[in-house]
Amino acid sequence: MLQNIHLFYSFLKTYLNSRMVQSCAGCCSSIFQMVAPTMIGLIVLNLWPFAQTIYTSFCEHEGFGRYSFIGFQNYIDMFQNAEFWRATWNTILFCILTVPVGLFLSLLVAMLLNAKIKFKGGFRTIFFLPLVCAPAAVTMVWRFIFNGEYGILNQIFGSHIGWITDPRFVMISCAIVAIWSNIGYDAVLLLAGLQNIPKTLYEANSIDGAGPVRQFFTITLPMVSPTLFVVMIMRLMSSVKVYDLIYMMVEETNPAVTSVQSLMYLFYRSSFVAGERGYGSAIVLWTVLLIGLVTVIQFYGQKKWVNYDV
Repeated sequence: MLQNIHLFYSFLKTYLNSRMVQSCAGCCSSIFQMVAPTMIGLIVLNLWPFAQTIYTSFCEHEGFGRYSFIGFQNYIDMFQNAEFWRATWNTILFCILTVPVGLFLSLLVAMLLNAKIKFKGGFRTIFFLPLVCAPAAVTMVWRFIFNGEYGILNQIFGSHIGWITDPRFVMISCAIVAIWSNIGYDAVLLLAGLQNIPKTLYEANSIDGAGPVRQFFTITLPMVSPTLFVVMIMRLMSSVKVYDLIYMMVEETNPAVTSVQSLMYLFYRSSFVAGERGYGSAIVLWTVLLIGLVTVIQFYGQKKWVNYDV
């Protein structure tokens, strides 16, 4: 028995010292060295702050970096706060207003840019231009357009509507700016999906007597559906996390701020204005849960309309 154990130990020692194992160990070490910067960045910049946010949501901020554990009190206060539910509804309404209309217009623009037209490159640049402009500059231009006293929009229609001061119109105004700002980027992504569709499919469909409308619903839409699904997920996540647009469009003294205040805007006011960082962390986790829920529903529903048989 002892002799067999000794023979097995000798064999294992010889095997571990072989060149093959040393080569594999060196290979694993090289792989780890290449992956380490990304892993360190992921842990330091994402996982650790998220873990701190979870912990902070169960605490009360006492100032100077000190926190006291209070359990679920922040969540109880959050769910009992009417302002929180109003911000949740505003976020959902913003998604409803921006995502479907934005996807439709982006797909329309992508199809126009994919057609045989002159100055195609120039049109692509024009539609992509809003994305490279500074958000502050874009907001200043749109605030001038929507100004209730001397705005261009009121001068065109001969009205005196407070587009960003009236609670009835402020959400629509912000949604218009969001759609306009993102059409170019989404259209470029959808254009890449359209250009991957084989032209032979359209030629065969034309021989069968199919018109442009039938070709759109039988070829274009099914074939571009994977790209459309990715764009929809990106736009939904961006709409749920909207903050900077509302912050720059609507001032805190604006009487219509509660009608457009999103969850992230409420987080900013709670954490950095009121100093309630524990309460703000609870809002962040609720937003993460909302994004996860929407993403799961979309991934479950994609099986019914997304076509990956390319």
